[in-house]
Amino acid sequence: MEPVKISATVLTLNEAHNIRDCVESLRPVADEILVVDSFSTDGTEAICRELGVRFLQHAFEGFIEQRRYAAEMAAHDIILAVEADERVTPELAHAILEAKGNWSANGYTFNRLNNYGGKWLRYAWYPDRKLRLWDRRRGEVKGANPHDQIVVEGEPRQLRGDLLHYAYVHIGEHAAQAAKFSRTAALAKFKARPEKRAGFWPKVVLNPCFTFIKLYVLKRGFLDGKHGLIYCALAAYINFLKYAQLWELQKKRSSNQ
Repeated sequence: MEPVKISATVLTLNEAHNIRDCVESLRPVADEILVVDSFSTDGTEAICRELGVRFLQHAFEGFIEQRRYAAEMAAHDIILAVEADERVTPELAHAILEAKGNWSANGYTFNRLNNYGGKWLRYAWYPDRKLRLWDRRRGEVKGANPHDQIVVEGEPRQLRGDLLHYAYVHIGEHAAQAAKFSRTAALAKFKARPEKRAGFWPKVVLNPCFTFIKLYVLKRGFLDGKHGLIYCALAAYINFLKYAQLWELQKKRSSNQ
């Protein structure tokens, strides 16, 4: 059986500090490395040109839209989608090469190990399974911004090895992103179902509490130490902001009718 060819796609915006290590981790498995950039103003483009990868610039309309564009522009049908702050480990690369030589599913999942302020979170934010290797002829990019989701026909297969994700260099990054991501998620939910009401007590009050209990207690996030506690608290806070803003949007819509 002839090995399939893989196009690795990377989405960037001012990722000069990340893109080199990301690209180098992809070289053992990718036949093409395509970087889709949202008009970076740092040295991202120069580094990509130096590394010899294919570089395209495309206006950012949303994470889902950008992921779809990257898949459409790839030279090969088998797509490996990663972010600039992610790294393919040698163990995962070996598993991808095995799948490449014996392609037998429409998509493959693998675990993602997240680094949070210098600490690897092995409980609260793990295994964080992702479907990032797929046949674009048998799958599509769905989800709700800011979170894309790749869906394929049939059951995907799980690969060994972790995708490393340097999520937040410091905790302040996560806190700052909370406002941005929660607003994006609230707007996406509102646009998708403007007539649906988000109950104040079940969504705004109870959902964040359940999120914290799930991550910190049920997933044993307490074993991740102080970083685990802070991550779980901020994850719950993001849910609080998302549903509070969704409730506000729906309340305004009702009052204007």
